[in-house]
Amino acid sequence: MAKLNINGTVRDVSVEADTPLLWVIREQVGLTGTKYGCGIAQCGACSVHINDEVQRSCSISVGDVKPTDVIVTIEGLSVGSSHPVQKAWASVDVPQCGYCQSGQIMAAAALLKKNPKPTDQDIDDAMTNICRCGTYQRIRQAVHLAAGAGTTGTGSGG
Repeated sequence: MAKLNINGTVRDVSVEADTPLLWVIREQVGLTGTKYGCGIAQCGACSVHINDEVQRSCSISVGDVKPTDVIVTIEGLSVGSSHPVQKAWASVDVPQCGYCQSGQIMAAAALLKKNPKPTDQDIDDAMTNICRCGTYQRIRQAVHLAAGAGTTGTGSGG
């Protein structure tokens, strides 16, 4: 039995300690916004926040999560998709297929929490999630919009 604080609710889950957090979130708790992509922490579709740090939940075992750790999934990021990143994503029409977007949004929200005015280079360095549709320019534009920087950006890239 493990105690997990997910989106502000402490949940008791009965799983083996080596069960990936991703599967507990999706299968035990029923929050399916966090996606399975690669299973080896490379693509970022499974990104969640643990204690305000973006983490790839497919590579974190439940046994490594403490009951005091605060886990936030895409469903817990905001009420009614009201987080500035979610609003910017919709405004810029970032998603194409959309599969990676919950992980992308979680990565962008974590970046902006640490760096409220990122440069293009900051965004490129922090946003390591893979988008098979290649919406990276719109992702960058949306991060700037969420940061209140408009769509011009700064730094390198374009």
